[in-house]
This record gives sequence, C-alpha cells and structure tokens, in this order.
Amino acid sequence: MPEDLRTLLREIAPQVLGAVTRRFRDFAAAEDAVQEALLAAATQWPRDGLPENPRAWLIRVAARRLTDQVRAEAARRHREAIVVSLVPPEEQIALAPDEDGAGRDDSLDLLFMCCHPALSPSSAIALTLRAVGGLTTLEIARAFLVPEATMAQRISRAKQSIQASGIAFQEPTKEERAERLGAVLHVLYLIFSEGYTASSGPALVRTDLSGEAIRLARMLHRLVPGESEVEGLLALMLLTDARREARTGPTGELIALDQQDRSLWDRSAIEEGVELVSTALSRGSIGPYQLQAAIAAVHDEAATAEETDWPQILALYGLLIQMSDNPMVALNHAVALAMVHGPVAGLARLDELAGDRRISEHFRVDAVRAHLLERKGDREAAIAHYRRAAARTTSLTERSYLLMQAARLEESDPG
Repeated sequence: MPEDLRTLLREIAPQVLGAVTRRFRDFAAAEDAVQEALLAAATQWPRDGLPENPRAWLIRVAARRLTDQVRAEAARRHREAIVVSLVPPEEQIALAPDEDGAGRDDSLDLLFMCCHPALSPSSAIALTLRAVGGLTTLEIARAFLVPEATMAQRISRAKQSIQASGIAFQEPTKEERAERLGAVLHVLYLIFSEGYTASSGPALVRTDLSGEAIRLARMLHRLVPGESEVEGLLALMLLTDARREARTGPTGELIALDQQDRSLWDRSAIEEGVELVSTALSRGSIGPYQLQAAIAAVHDEAATAEETDWPQILALYGLLIQMSDNPMVALNHAVALAMVHGPVAGLARLDELAGDRRISEHFRVDAVRAHLLERKGDREAAIAHYRRAAARTTSLTERSYLLMQAARLEESDPG
C-alpha cells in the first residue's frame, strides 16, 4: 500500500471510529467494523482510486459491516434491537456522507470516552492509544514497558468493560472533562512520544503519530482554554517537534542533540511553545508537563550545545522528579546530574535505577551508561554498554547509532 494512502487511513481512522461509535453505541463492535472497512480500503483504493470523500466511504462501509454482523448473528439479537431502535433502516445500509455530523471530527470525544473512569487508568490509556492513536498492541506494550501478551489482555478487558458498563459515546460534560483530563493528557503524550521516537521499525520518526498528537492537543487547548497543563503539554510537543528536521541526516541516521544543526530547528514552533509555557507557568499552578516544556525550552533557546544552561535543567528535573514516579524522568535526571557534576555523579544515579524493574532492562539505561563511561574515560566498558544497548533496542535507527558509537571507540584504540 502506498505510504500516502497509509498515512491518510491512519489520520482518518479515529474520526471514522468516532462517527460509527456515536451512531451504533457499541464501541467494540464499531472498532471491529472499522478495521474491516480499513482493510477493504487498503485493497480497493489502490486499484479503483481514492473515493471523493474517503471518510464518508469508510463510515458507510463500516456501518454496512456492522449492520450485517448484527443481523447475521442470532446470539447478538439484543444488539440488533439496539441498533435498529437507534438508527433508521435506510441509514444502517447507506449513510449519507454528510450525515455523520457534517464533517464533524469525533476524535476528541472518542479520546474522552476511552479515558472513562470506569476503566483503570492503565487500561484507559492503552485502549485510547489503540483507538485514537492507531498504535499496535506491541507498540503500546513497549510504551508501557510490559510484555505484548499482557497489553493484549489489558486492551481486551478495557473493551469488555466498555461493553458491560454501557458507557455512552457523547460529548463530555464540563465535569467529565475535568475528571478525565489527566488520563487524556497522558495518552496524548504517549502518542507524541511514539511518533517522535518510534520504538521499532526502520524510521526514527513517525510524523503521522506526532502530528496527530499535536492536532488533538490543539483541539483540546481550544476546548479547555486556560488549563495550564494542557498548555504545558502542547508547548512540550511543539518545543520537542521543533528539532525534528535536525535529528536525522541524509540517510536517516540519528544525530544526537549536541551535534544537531540548530539552524534547522523550527523557530516559529519554538516561539509558540515558549509563549505557551511562559503563560502556563505564570499562573502559578505548576505541573509535570509544564516542567518538561520548560526543560525543552532551555534546550531550544541555547544558541549552541555548549551554551545550554544545564544547572537550570538539573533544577527543573529536581522539581519534576518530586512530582513523578517515572523511571524515564529519573534517567534524564541522571544525565542532567552528569552534565553539571560530572560522569561519576551520573553513574551513581544510574546505579540507583538498577533495582527498578520497570526500566532496568531498557536499552536507554545502557545507552546513557555507555555515554557516561566514555566521558569518564572507561573505553572498554563504554563499548560493551553501547553494544548491549544496541542489542536491546528494536529501533533500527537507534541500533545503528549505538553500534557506530561502539565502532568509533574501537577505532580510537591507541594500542
């Protein structure tokens, strides 16, 4: 399937799922029907050409599949009764392109529905990443640092919970938005993170995911203006994504932050991000996303890598670590510590993470350790940890980068 078609399907899939769920009030069945419609599109569109309204085409096909399924399965007669009572028969067979809400984008409503408090926080986030973010079960498992089978069970239970509880797909009230906002922000952050640094595959960046996360964050910002953490998250995304063009070389190779050509950074995104986080911080209610955005702003505003204000970054991580029990934050804190107080201090901080099973086997721990060992002058140990990190990552781009670092050190052998 052509890449542009794959991107289009990924972009409109959450909107289609939202529209079908809104009509049929059955999330699990709607998801199955939308998946079938996407498969049909992947087969037919390259052969027959793109329909005039791809989104309406997918909704119509999914609605037909769902209706057929309901009618065919006697064991699901109760669902058929619901469908028939909710939707006129003629609409179940062929939904008019404009009858799904005149182009209404249900993505944000879908996001809030998946983050319903009837689901556990981890299940809600996993389900949303699947339904709204379009991540595979394996990608979600990696984001949560759990086995794929565990994540598959978690998503399945989340679907069953929605089915059993009768959670309605509708625009959330003000109170519901406030109740679910934390989970929604977490989901958007994970979608963006997977897009900015893909956990697997040949490409370092998946702009379909990072772009969708930014789009949804902008929608959320318009929905709840003045929410400091929403502003903080949007700022964090913009300030991070601003460096995207400089992160890879001509052949797609990874370029470390301190080696990047900063003239390639997106200055308009940096200005917007700095303004957002400055506004958010001025309100006085400081949260984790604002702090992370502030850290990103310090990096982005440094004219050169050498001019980076690492003491300020270390201080910000010190505040962040008090708010968050996130092992990745602790890992970044170790890096900042090493930049201010030297590699020995950073390595000692890494040793403290050795007992944290959530991260102890993650390749980034070995990658950071290798870098700090190199700075310390322990060449052989650094090579070993670069290779160990390369063996553990599933990202081909990051694996190549780590192996190149090991090879560089080997070639520098004075003996």
